[in-house]
Amino acid sequence: MLEQLYPVWNRKINIISRQDIGNLFEHHILYSAVISKYFNFLPGTKIMDAGTGGGFPGIPLAILFPDAGFCLVDSIAKKIKVVEFIGIELGLKNVRTIRDRFENINEKFDFITGRAVIPLPEFFKILGKKIIPENHNPQVNGIIYLKGGEVEEELRQIDAEYKVYPLSDVFHQPFFETKKIIHIFKPE
Repeated sequence: MLEQLYPVWNRKINIISRQDIGNLFEHHILYSAVISKYFNFLPGTKIMDAGTGGGFPGIPLAILFPDAGFCLVDSIAKKIKVVEFIGIELGLKNVRTIRDRFENINEKFDFITGRAVIPLPEFFKILGKKIIPENHNPQVNGIIYLKGGEVEEELRQIDAEYKVYPLSDVFHQPFFETKKIIHIFKPE
């Protein structure tokens, strides 16, 4: 269903690069959904997708975890409008959207996802304090960040624990060669 909805909306409002819409499944849906290989969000888990853009990784994760709550945040009104419509079209009851800058959100979450929104140290500095300290999932609450390329220098600038999951361990397509899931958390 996502592969049918996004091209229709993308013709109306450019939410995914027109050059990349042909790679929707691999570059956006699969890249978002792979988080579920490493994280299992239990019922009641609260997740913010900061800088959601067209709803990635929030929408695919909301489909995979219907009992978790997803708050998709972006400051660009047209992107949030598309995400709202896609959520409605898919019947997602576990998604809410907020049109605002993510640093203005005054809530706490178990996990906060991002996808190369801003440099990782800045993302953690702004959002690390919005993480609920008590854990009720198999993984420690924290940031889940999707990023390509070298990350070691950025990770050295962060005062927290982290785990890096290279996606080349899961996928053999060239797109995933340098892609990673980075989990940043405070020790228990």
